[in-house]
Amino acid sequence: MAINGELASVDYGQDGIRNNVNISLVKASLGSYVLVQSGFAVKLLSKKEAAESLELWKMIRELDSEEV
Repeated sequence: MAINGELASVDYGQDGIRNNVNISLVKASLGSYVLVQSGFAVKLLSKKEAAESLELWKMIRELDSEEV
């Protein structure tokens, strides 16, 4: 990914989804894990926290697809 000023190209860790995110609220660097809200990185996450969060979202998507 890349950082250009206050914008960073972020990999959301699922299905190849990538987007530009404003990182002005956190001290992110290449390789950082961040929590994104409304296009802004609002919190730095540890690798463990990021993995747990991605797993929870995966479970939510699976449950949601079962209900359809």
